[in-house]
Amino acid sequence: MLAYVTAAARLVGLPLDASRAPSVAMHLGRTAALAQALESAVLAPDDEPAEVYCPAPFPPEAGT
Repeated sequence: MLAYVTAAARLVGLPLDASRAPSVAMHLGRTAALAQALESAVLAPDDEPAEVYCPAPFPPEAGT
């Protein structure tokens, strides 16, 4: 993870102090582990239905 963080920072031109890179790598590793756990959860479509999108009128109607 540390090699990835340092290479990615270098690639995008992001200044990353060598003393901070291990901390960034640790947090990125933790985030990746959380994402992997979420991706492996088996959910049915009814487990968490999306809300119905209802856009507000634009421009706002008089009296709103």
